[in-house]
Amino acid sequence: MKILVTGGAGFIGSNFIRQWLKNNPNDQIVNLDKLTYAGNLENLSDLDSQDNYSFVQGDICDSDLVQSLVDDIDLIVHFAAESHVDRSIKNSFDFIKTNVEGTQVLLEAAKNKGGVRFHHVSTDEVFGSLELGQAKFNEKTPYDPRSPYSASKAASDHLVRAYFHTHQVPITISNCSNNYGPYQFPEKLIPLFITNLIEGKDLPVYGQGLNIRDWIHVDDHNRGVEMIIKKGKIGETYCLGANHELSNIKITKTILNLMGQGEDKIKYVSDRLGHDFRYAIDASKAQNELAWSPEIKFIDGLQATIQWYQDNPSWWKKLKNN
Repeated sequence: MKILVTGGAGFIGSNFIRQWLKNNPNDQIVNLDKLTYAGNLENLSDLDSQDNYSFVQGDICDSDLVQSLVDDIDLIVHFAAESHVDRSIKNSFDFIKTNVEGTQVLLEAAKNKGGVRFHHVSTDEVFGSLELGQAKFNEKTPYDPRSPYSASKAASDHLVRAYFHTHQVPITISNCSNNYGPYQFPEKLIPLFITNLIEGKDLPVYGQGLNIRDWIHVDDHNRGVEMIIKKGKIGETYCLGANHELSNIKITKTILNLMGQGEDKIKYVSDRLGHDFRYAIDASKAQNELAWSPEIKFIDGLQATIQWYQDNPSWWKKLKNN
């Protein structure tokens, strides 16, 4: 197959490309990325010499460029998105343009080609917020986005389903929990805290750090995406999570412990506006239909992630200093 990966220079997309080509060496991947602050070609520098990988710098909102690429493509895997909640609170315009309009441009190109297979990567944040003891999110959970970011992703999910029902574009959707792992931009919680400790800085924890997330290693997420593409039912959504819920303060203290630092490094700061309390994923559909389940234990994945950031200061220091 010839595959178009959008946002392939970002955190999850770059790890997906590397993993897919390792598992499917006869396929070709075209990586379309705008190279915003979160896109980094160094994430894939090890693939530069491979004949089955190529990069195109461009915007998914550029309909002429997108159509020219899709005309030669068998599959679109759509990662490209503005994804940082704090940035969406400060300015939501880029989120609507990229996440909503960009997805529509890609879907239109897929439709025009005669129905290119389309996998859309989304988030559990579209489902809103859970309380303690409340049932986990699943594929039938009503949408209740509560930030400009999650609202833009919810809108894109609805567009993807609309193109399936109206235009018969063969789609699947995955809604995943919080990812961590190598090459994650250091504004996100885990890499921010790891790199702050390496630099001798404090760890800014929102509120009292009681907000809960379900954490999944990026490689487990991408294995799930690959299995949905290969085995998932067209028109269906699959939730991907690791069944590993942790509060932010628990994550913080675990990182401190693994890095041999004390809790005096914790600095409690004003809470995020509209901060969702808890996310949790019921991934039983993917497990039952696709025989997928996460393989990486959180503590093992976190230790490996810490080691990666310790070993690659040249990658992240310039990103934090911009």
